[in-house]
Amino acid sequence: MSRICELTGKGRQVGNNVSHANNKTKRVFLPNLQHVTLLSETLDRGIKFRVSTHGLRSVEHVGGLDNWLMKTKDDKLSSNALKVKREIAKAQKAAA
Repeated sequence: MSRICELTGKGRQVGNNVSHANNKTKRVFLPNLQHVTLLSETLDRGIKFRVSTHGLRSVEHVGGLDNWLMKTKDDKLSSNALKVKREIAKAQKAAA
């Protein structure tokens, strides 16, 4: 299972540990991923995602999962998120 946020695409970053003697060794910075169930108002159900805490704050700021998925480009989303985005678009089109 890769360490990538399903909604924002945020992944690992690489940097250095720097000692007091200024020795540098490679290290990895991992995103803070959480298993969460986000509610979709359009679909009236919860969907499980593996999301970074930064991604959760972004979803809340935009106004929920439905708004976030509609505004986000497809190349940033995971295959699971893309599937949900298509379902939401289909449901919104049917309701209109």
